[in-house]
Amino acid sequence: MAQLLFYEKPVPLNKDIHRTLCIKTADNLYGFSRVTNSVLLAGVEFAHAAKEYCIVFTKAGDLVMPVALLGLRNDENLYVDHENRWNAHYIPAFIRRYPFILAESGQGDAQKTVCIDETFIGFNDKEGRRLFDDTGESTEFLTSAIKFLQDYQGQYRRTEVFVNRLKDLDLFTELNAQAQLPNGQKVHMGGLLGVDENKLLQLEKNKALELFRSGELSWVYAHLLSMSNMQRLGERLVKKEQSNA
Repeated sequence: MAQLLFYEKPVPLNKDIHRTLCIKTADNLYGFSRVTNSVLLAGVEFAHAAKEYCIVFTKAGDLVMPVALLGLRNDENLYVDHENRWNAHYIPAFIRRYPFILAESGQGDAQKTVCIDETFIGFNDKEGRRLFDDTGESTEFLTSAIKFLQDYQGQYRRTEVFVNRLKDLDLFTELNAQAQLPNGQKVHMGGLLGVDENKLLQLEKNKALELFRSGELSWVYAHLLSMSNMQRLGERLVKKEQSNA
């Protein structure tokens, strides 16, 4: 999954070009994610996300990433309703950071550039929260948004360490997600990974203790508990098909 995903026109934030730019903060502006069936999830989010989403891992080449499943078919998000509202209590940080994003500046890993997606329908010059004040300085709103991006970046790096630990411990196993629609059609999603609990229970004591002391064992069990939401995801799909019939 690409970090950019639904960012159609990301451009560097510029205090001269975007001096008068405002952003609406309404709860019906999630249409941008309608065609996304999964989003990256940081480990620190697992405890909250596990209550409503199925947390799995996806593989892209040698890279393994944790994601929250939002749908069972390509280009379909079952958590956004017809009014573009998010239909769940917890919204993944990957979604909440939009339309902002940190991008490589070309000056080394430590240098990041704040970008915005200019296609976001919440942007305008008349109403909402301003990004810059009349002097061209960042508003409190923009400063808070940038801090959120930086915190997210740090948590994602920590998550990469967590995933690499699971790989080194050989704890992953292949998973399949599927649901049967009212018309008998079966929907299948492959290419997913999950933690094998039997392998987890057979870990050497020192490795299990290391996983525990890192705080990551709780992430593993949040992932395992979240698997029951796979059925609920199927129920969301069935409900959608019935409403469209």
